[in-house]
Amino acid sequence: MTDTTQSARSGEIWILGASGRIGAAVTAHLAAQGLKPVLVGRESGGDRLRKTAADLGTHAVIADGVDGIAAEITRQRPAVVFNGIGNYAETAPTLARACMPGGHYLDLAADLTAAPRLLDLHQEAERAGSTLVTGSGFGVLATEAVVIKLCEDRPTPAAVHVDALASVSLNAGVVGVAFAASMIDMLTTGGRRYTGGRMVTARLGADLQNLTLPDGQQAKSASAPTAELLAAHRASNAPSVTVTTGMAPTSPVLRAVAPLAGKLLSIEPLRRFALDQMAKAKMKDTPRPRQHSWGHAVVTWPDGIRREGWLRADDGMDYTASVAAAVAAKLACGEGQSGAYTPGALFGASLAEQAGGQFCLPHETPPAQSGTVID
Repeated sequence: MTDTTQSARSGEIWILGASGRIGAAVTAHLAAQGLKPVLVGRESGGDRLRKTAADLGTHAVIADGVDGIAAEITRQRPAVVFNGIGNYAETAPTLARACMPGGHYLDLAADLTAAPRLLDLHQEAERAGSTLVTGSGFGVLATEAVVIKLCEDRPTPAAVHVDALASVSLNAGVVGVAFAASMIDMLTTGGRRYTGGRMVTARLGADLQNLTLPDGQQAKSASAPTAELLAAHRASNAPSVTVTTGMAPTSPVLRAVAPLAGKLLSIEPLRRFALDQMAKAKMKDTPRPRQHSWGHAVVTWPDGIRREGWLRADDGMDYTASVAAAVAAKLACGEGQSGAYTPGALFGASLAEQAGGQFCLPHETPPAQSGTVID
């Protein structure tokens, strides 16, 4: 990183969305490392946030709205800003630019609208001496890291396929705007894949997977417009890349109605109504459906050689918090380089292990053999 990092306060990490599940977990991870993250929230929850900050021996910043937060970032110059407030397509560019020059930024964006917008700021961040990291969570890193490992010391592959199979426990409460918006955006965007080196449209819910996991459990997934696709393509340069996620619709009925639902939700009044209703929907305490979360990749080369690998993590949301905290701590310590990146592209596949993941990388198979069957 360049000397412009000195324009930001040394070591101060701001946590936006500190009262949420992931924001609170990121805060706890950083505090356990002896860091004192600054909690950022709205005036409506200011008293509780101030008390939490005082208990941690730190302080809170109260600001309402993205513009208000951006103004405080510009004024107070934190070293690192973690954006956990969601709606990344709108919030990320504003907050990332507020960190410049010299400050650093990370978020949890995992869709194909927000993540490319942040990555498009690469040259701007380079000039400003700032580092921006998008997709600092389970799905992007868990799949990207496996692709990086499988492609080490190998030429450019012909095809890559990745699966993000999060297993998440749910706490009682409402769905919330951030998660509801991500689900609606998945439906309205539709599926995506890389063909001939170009991103093209695909049917949402295509490429249905019925996977046997390394621990013997089963999982289903299907295609969706997630940032894992972009990260896998950038990590491999493969002309053909496909991605599935356990978040996508996998039942025959849902896969059949998903395209129509996407068209209807593209109508703004219907989208606003659906977002409002979904955000208010209540959830019960629900244990995670499987013991582990898994990132999976299959890489095939022009000569027919095929490599397959997995990354094992525990609860997907807990792993996301661990990844975000690891990235934030590294940025606060001056690691990395200026520009805009996904986490694995910046810090390498080892970051996935540092966050608590474990690789399972079987030997490659020659062309005549077969491993996991992809439907």
